[in-house]
Amino acid sequence: MMRQDHRRQVERKIYSVSELTAELKELLEDSYPFVWISGEISNIRMPASGHYYFTLKDSDAQIQAVMFKGQNRSLKFRPEDGMTVTGFGRISVYPPRGSYQVILEYLEPSGAGALQAAFEQLKKKLADEGFFDEVHKKKIPFLPSRIAVISSSTGAVVHDIIRVMLRRFPNMQIVIVPAAVQGEAAASEIVEAIRIAGYHSNADVLILARGGGSLEDLAAFNSEEVARAIFVSEIPVISAVGHETDYTIADFVADLRAPTPSAAAELAVPVKHDVNYSLQTLLRRMHGSFARQVSDRRRVAEKLIRRLVHPKRRIDDLRIRIDDNAARLSNAMQRLISLRRERLAWRSQRLFTAPVRNQIHALSDRHAHLMARLRASASALLQKKRSALESAYGRMYALGPAAVMDRGYSITRTLPGRLVLTDSADAEIGQKVEVILSKGSLNCRIERIYKNGKKEL
Repeated sequence: MMRQDHRRQVERKIYSVSELTAELKELLEDSYPFVWISGEISNIRMPASGHYYFTLKDSDAQIQAVMFKGQNRSLKFRPEDGMTVTGFGRISVYPPRGSYQVILEYLEPSGAGALQAAFEQLKKKLADEGFFDEVHKKKIPFLPSRIAVISSSTGAVVHDIIRVMLRRFPNMQIVIVPAAVQGEAAASEIVEAIRIAGYHSNADVLILARGGGSLEDLAAFNSEEVARAIFVSEIPVISAVGHETDYTIADFVADLRAPTPSAAAELAVPVKHDVNYSLQTLLRRMHGSFARQVSDRRRVAEKLIRRLVHPKRRIDDLRIRIDDNAARLSNAMQRLISLRRERLAWRSQRLFTAPVRNQIHALSDRHAHLMARLRASASALLQKKRSALESAYGRMYALGPAAVMDRGYSITRTLPGRLVLTDSADAEIGQKVEVILSKGSLNCRIERIYKNGKKEL
């Protein structure tokens, strides 16, 4: 009996919590130094330390997971709740809580690569911010004076772009801004190249180009920093990244997407021969239109000239008419006086043959009556002629230069020759002229001459 009690005391070992936890920690960490694990993320959080803390679970179990800041910096995507991932890490026990967890060194979305997940996340983020909206797209100029190309200076892409541009427009100015288009430094070099092109190239169009490649090869063109550099560029950007089926974030943000670098060169530069042909066609149409307008205006001017009577000729006609009216008035007065004189002689003769007293009374009355009629007739005739004369004078004055100048017009004469100017072609810049107004005159010097509505320099 004593031997059995002694055996029980020897075999029995009582662990403290710390001891048992330490042995379990050692057992787990030695048994599972590194493992691959897959599950669904839930309850993810990232405190100020920058570490990721979350739970990996499946339909029957769950395990706590942590990914420290040093490792999550290399992630190409942002873990989110509900995302199924596959990770690589080691099992560890956290003694203060008595729980075990997996410390992850690597993490990627299950069923899709990290780059594809990062692409979709960044695409959604920038779309929500309006980076892809048409309202922000700048118009590509039809005929740029200079084009900047950002690409690898040693690649075939640059040579293809130059060859296509110079074939389409031989004297087009092309500025090459070299930048890495693949590798870890590619994104920062592309951003710097866009900045340099904006400040120093004086270009009208910026082409961002590289050949096709895998999603890993195009990683720089799917970066947020490159997307934001394209968005804020004041120069319109044509994205020519990859082949026709490859789309990058840069393609969505750029003002215009070209399926290939050669296509970008064709979109940026028109064919010079076609431009010259269109220009010549427009010039011919313009010259024809001008010629027709000049011919039409000349015909209208000639009609107006034929209808327009020179003011001097009109004044001469009115003067002749006044003289004619004055002569007619004088003749009429002479005839009237002669007629009255004859009647007076006839009455005098009858007076001497009739009884003197009766004749005197009759003739006196008749004389008074005739004198009254004569005065009335003469007064009426004079008034009528005066009215006609005033009317003729008023029309003559209205057509004369004085009335025209009273309405705000003026007569311009050269100095010292005093020749009246009627055509701007007869004047010269710097020439002295006299402007005769309704009241007074001005001595001026010609500074500008306008012919057919255009200023002659």
